[in-house]
Amino acid sequence: MKKTFFLTLLVSISFFNCSTDNNTIDETPISNELYFPPINSNEWETLSISDLQWNESALQPLLNYVESKNTKAFLILKNGKIVVEWYSDDFSAIENHSWNSAAKTLTAFTVGIAQEEGLLDINDASQDYLGINWSSMTDEQEKNITIWHHLTMTTGMDYTVDHNSCTDPTDLLYKNESGSYWYYHNAGYRLNLEIIESATGMAFQNYFNEKIKNKIGMQGAWVNVGCFDLYFSTARCMARFGLLSLNKGKWEDDVILNDDTFFSQMTNTSQNLNKAYGYLWWLNGKDNFRLPATEEDFTGKLIPNAPNDLFAGLGKDDQKVYIIPSENMVVIRLGDNAGVSTFGPSSFDNELWGKINTLTN
Repeated sequence: MKKTFFLTLLVSISFFNCSTDNNTIDETPISNELYFPPINSNEWETLSISDLQWNESALQPLLNYVESKNTKAFLILKNGKIVVEWYSDDFSAIENHSWNSAAKTLTAFTVGIAQEEGLLDINDASQDYLGINWSSMTDEQEKNITIWHHLTMTTGMDYTVDHNSCTDPTDLLYKNESGSYWYYHNAGYRLNLEIIESATGMAFQNYFNEKIKNKIGMQGAWVNVGCFDLYFSTARCMARFGLLSLNKGKWEDDVILNDDTFFSQMTNTSQNLNKAYGYLWWLNGKDNFRLPATEEDFTGKLIPNAPNDLFAGLGKDDQKVYIIPSENMVVIRLGDNAGVSTFGPSSFDNELWGKINTLTN
C-alpha cells in the first residue's frame, strides 16, 4: 500500500523546517488568501477535497497514475495549503531528491536579487564578472554576451561540443551571434552561478542560502555532480519555493524579491526564438516552443491540458514545480523518469495535467 497523505491525515515524522510531523494543523475555512507555513515549524495547514468541491472520485486514479510513472513525491497546494501529499513506498517526506534543471529557477531568482541589490545588471557583459578569456571565443564575441543571454539560453555558444554542460574555456566556443539563436545549453546556464559569485563576493550557495533558502524555511543544499551543481531537498521545500513564486517573490510579509519588473520578465516570454521560455522558467499558453536537445520548432502550447498561465521549473527525469496563478495552485512532482518524452505535447506533463483537471473540475 503506497503512503498517501492528504486531507487531515498526518505524517508522524519530523524533519527540519519542511517535512511533516504530527503537528500538522487541521483544515480551516476556505479562504483565497495565501497561507504560508511557519518558518521554524513543521506545521502546514491542509484543505480537504470535499470543501474545495473537487471530484473526490478522481483522486485515486490520479495517485495510481503518478505511482505508475515512477513518482516518489507528489503534492498539490491550493491557496498555499496542502490538499494532496503522496509518497511512494521507497521514499518519504524526510528524504531529499534532486531537482535537476528545475533548480534553474532558483538561480534566476538569485540573479534577480543580486540585481536588485545593485551588485550586477543583467544587461552587463558577462565578461565583466567572468573576466577576459573565460571562453575560447574572441574578445569581441565574449563582450557581446550579456547576463541576459545566459538567462535566456541565447548566448550563441556552440552546443555541439563534446562536453556541452561544462564550463572549461575549451568547451565554450562560438557558433551563433548572441541573441540570434535559442538552444537549451547547460554550460551557458551554469555560468550564471560564477557570475553571481563574482558580483556578490560570496560562494553561490552561501548567497542563495542567505537571500532565499533561510528566509522561506527551506532546507537542502547545492551539490556538485560533475559539470553540474544540483539542488537537493524534500518535496515540501520545493513546495515552499513554489509558494514564493506564486506570490511573486513575497513570503507573507517578507519581501524576498522586490523587483516586480524582473519577476514579470522572468516569468514571461523573454525573446521570440522560444516563446515558452522566460528567465530559466518554462511558460505555457504560447503559440510555439522549443525543447531541450533539439533545434526543432513546435507549434502550439507547451502543455495543452494545463492552464495557459502556468509557468514551471522542469528538470531531467521529470522533476516538476508548476505554478498556476489563476488557480492559486502549486503542484510538485519528484521521482524517476516517467518513461515518456522529456516534456511537451503528448508527454508526461500533458497526461498528468489531464488527470489533475479531472480532480479539480
